[in-house]
Amino acid sequence: MFSPQGPSLRELAIQALSSVERGYDLLAPKFDHTPFRTSDAILDATADALRPLGPFGRGLDVCCGTGAGVRTLEPLCQEGVTGVDFSAGMLAQARTAHPDAEWVEADARALPFAEDFDLAVTFGALGHLLPAERPAVFAGVHRALRPGGLFAFPIGAPPPLTSAWYWALLGFDTAMRVRNAVWRPPFVMYYRTCQLHALRDDLAGAGFTVTTVPLTALGRREDGSPRGGLLLARKGGTTADASARQ
Repeated sequence: MFSPQGPSLRELAIQALSSVERGYDLLAPKFDHTPFRTSDAILDATADALRPLGPFGRGLDVCCGTGAGVRTLEPLCQEGVTGVDFSAGMLAQARTAHPDAEWVEADARALPFAEDFDLAVTFGALGHLLPAERPAVFAGVHRALRPGGLFAFPIGAPPPLTSAWYWALLGFDTAMRVRNAVWRPPFVMYYRTCQLHALRDDLAGAGFTVTTVPLTALGRREDGSPRGGLLLARKGGTTADASARQ
C-alpha cells in the first residue's frame, strides 16, 4: 500500500490491531514509505523557522521514530543529536539511517533526562497521546531542557467545517474510538485531540512560555491564513543564571 516498498493492507490491519508500541515495531521497516512519516517539506520549514533562533547546543527528538527529525536538528545543533522512542523497531531503523546520532529507548511519558538539551522537537507524535497524558510529556521535556532551552513542534491549521478533510479526520477519529472501545490493547492515534489552545495551556502548565510563528513555506489556505505554524515553548532562565545558582 502507498508504494511498492510500503506496507500491505494486511500488514496495516495487523498493526492497527496491536498496541502502539507493537504496531510501530511491526511497521518500522516500511515506515518511511508511508504518509505517516513527517514530510520533508514540514521538516525543512521547521528548520528554516528555528535557524534564526540558534545556534543550539545539543538537540533532542522526542518520539523520534525512524529518525526523520535528525534532518531538522543536525544542522542546528553544534553538540550532537539524541532521539528517544519506545519502539525498539523504529530505533533500529533510526540507528541504521543515522549512525552518528545517539538513540535512547524510553517512554516519552517518563523521559530519563535532566537539563541535557538546548533544543527539543517532536513531529507527528502528539496524536498518540491522550490529552491527560500530555502534561507528563511536556513536564519531562521541560526537565530535559537546560535553562533557556526551546521545545518546538509544527501544528497544522484545522480544516474548515466545509472541507472534505474535516469530515475525513472526524471519521478516522470516530473509527479509532470505536476500535478502542471494543478491542484490546488500545491503539491511540487521533487527529483532532491537539487543538492549539489545549496545547498552549498544557505547555504553560509545565512551565513554558509559549509563542507561535507561521510556517509560510507550507502555503496558505483559501482565506489567506497559513496552513501550518510552529509552536515555540521556551524554558525560563539562561545557562548563566543556572550557573550562578549552583
